[in-house]
Amino acid sequence: MQIEKSQTALEAITEKLGNWWDLFLLNLPNIAIAIGVLLLAYFVSKFVFRGVMKIATSETRQTSVTRLIARTASVVVVLLGLFLALGALNLGKTLTALISAAGVSGLVIGLALQGTLSNVFSGIVLSFRENIQVGNWIETNGFAGHVTDINLNYFVLREADNNKVIIPNKTIIESPIKNYALTEKMRIVIACGVGYESDLEAVERLTKESIKNAFTHIENADDVEFFYQEFGDSSINFICRYWVESTSAIERHRALSKGMIAIKKAFDQEGVNIPFPIRTLQFDNQLQLAKDA
Repeated sequence: MQIEKSQTALEAITEKLGNWWDLFLLNLPNIAIAIGVLLLAYFVSKFVFRGVMKIATSETRQTSVTRLIARTASVVVVLLGLFLALGALNLGKTLTALISAAGVSGLVIGLALQGTLSNVFSGIVLSFRENIQVGNWIETNGFAGHVTDINLNYFVLREADNNKVIIPNKTIIESPIKNYALTEKMRIVIACGVGYESDLEAVERLTKESIKNAFTHIENADDVEFFYQEFGDSSINFICRYWVESTSAIERHRALSKGMIAIKKAFDQEGVNIPFPIRTLQFDNQLQLAKDA
C-alpha cells in the first residue's frame, strides 16, 4: 500500500515536471525575447547614465544632484525594460500587480519621508538656480556668509567668524535671500554729525572731496551724495552716500571703514568738530543726601 502511494506521488511529480518542461519549450522564444530586452535595457541605461551626467554637469556643479538625476534616468530605463520583458512572457497580471504595489508603496514612503523628500526636491531646484551659486555671499534666515555647499538635503553657509551654518533646503526656498554677488555695485552710507558752529556748506564740500580722494573710481565730487538730516541734541546730523564695486559684505565693510577714516582726517585738518553727546548731572540743595544725625 505504501509502495503504491509512493509510485503515485512520483508519477504526479514526473507529470508536473513534464508539463513545466513543455511549457518552458513552448515559451522559449518569449523567454529569449525577455532576456534580450533586459540586456538591452541594461546597456541602454548605462548609455543614458553617462549622457544625463554630461548634460546635468553642464547645468549644475553639484555632484550629488547630477548623480541623482542620472541614476533616476537609468533606473527608469531598467524598469521600462522589466515591464516589457514581463509583457513578452505574457505575465500581464503580474505586471499589473507590480504597478499597483509600486503605487501603494510609493504613497506610503512619500508620506513617511515627506520632509526629507521636500528638502531633496528643494536642493535640486536650488542647484539649478542661477541666482544662487557656491561662493556667493548671501543673507537668509537671519544668517550671513559664503555659500560653501548646496547638497540634496541642506544648504551650508560659512559665516564671517568661520562657523558653518547648515540650513534645510526647504527653509531656503521658502525664505527671502539677499545675494550680494548679483550686483557689481553697492551703495555705502555713512552717518555723522558736526557741531552747530560749523559752516554747513563747507562741511558738505569737505566731505565730498574727502570721499572722492579716498576712492579712485569716483571721478567727480558731485557723484558723492550728501544730505543733512536733522538738528540733533548735540550735533547737526548728515548722511553721505557713494557707490563702490563690491560683491560681498567684507568689501562693503572695507569701503565703509575707508570712507570714515577719510572723513575724520579731513575734519581734523580743517578743525571741524564732531561732537559727542554730553550728559550733565545736577544736584541742587533740595536733594538730601544724608539725614541729619
